[in-house]
Amino acid sequence: MLKIKKPKITARKAGELGFKIITPIARWIFILAISYILLYPLFYMVSVSVKAPMDFVDTTVIWVPKNFAFTNIIKAFNALDYVKGFMSTISVEIVSALIEVASCAITAYGLARFEFKEKKILTFILILTILVPIPMIITPLAVRMRYLDVFGILGFIGEIIGTDIRPNLLNTPWAFYIPSIFAVGLKAGLFTYMYIQFFKGLPKELEEAASIDGAGPVKTFLTIVVPSSGTIFLTVTIFSIIWHWNDTFLSTMFLSKDYPLSVRLSRITSVKGVGDKYDPKTVGVIMAACLLVILPMLILYCILQKQFIKSIDRVGIVG
Repeated sequence: MLKIKKPKITARKAGELGFKIITPIARWIFILAISYILLYPLFYMVSVSVKAPMDFVDTTVIWVPKNFAFTNIIKAFNALDYVKGFMSTISVEIVSALIEVASCAITAYGLARFEFKEKKILTFILILTILVPIPMIITPLAVRMRYLDVFGILGFIGEIIGTDIRPNLLNTPWAFYIPSIFAVGLKAGLFTYMYIQFFKGLPKELEEAASIDGAGPVKTFLTIVVPSSGTIFLTVTIFSIIWHWNDTFLSTMFLSKDYPLSVRLSRITSVKGVGDKYDPKTVGVIMAACLLVILPMLILYCILQKQFIKSIDRVGIVG
């Protein structure tokens, strides 16, 4: 009778087998833990937003409400004046964000590709715009928007004719548009720096070939650089839109009416009918308001998720 010899499992093979089994399990545990930390606020907002008033005093209700209701969402929608706030956010914040995407790209291309005497000074100023927080310069910035002038020319003319002709840009979208046009708006320094690092990684041979064919700097930028920089444009666009969407500081300083959604959310407890912020039932309205405000950004991320992750990866490699 033939005897089948069983293969001997050495300690090394046992260790390798155990490592192959434990590694995927540890990886999944780590991913689930991180996912829970990141998604917990969203789950909490959704759960609290659909709770009925009676569920807030029921100690047995933790995550899943016993009585689903949309009263909190309706109250939050009305308290935010959502349609008006949404249109204000689009017309002021999103438009300035898109302007900034273009202006920062043009500025960065000049700093990345051209050599001139003032380049080092301008680069130093660019770094300062990243390092210096906006609250430190908000007072002169607000005064400048209240009395817009260029080298004191309008003020000088006003003194001659006896009338102040300096325009007041406060409570107008131009207080946001003008800084974005000149690439000094919200987070513009960071966006410009990201563009510079990406443009430096582009092959110069393409631009040199376009120059030989007779293309000037503008045509080269529009026909060669822009089509080759889709990843960085997508990254900067998403970051710019999200930062402008969530901005409350500049919106509060430059506007006294027609606030965007972010400012309306920060002041929701002062709206009549919402209730006291320490009342457990008011938490449902606040969480519903938070959900309504972040919902457009969640939809945007879901649509551009794959492209955004790829762009972040490629920008990181190039930069």
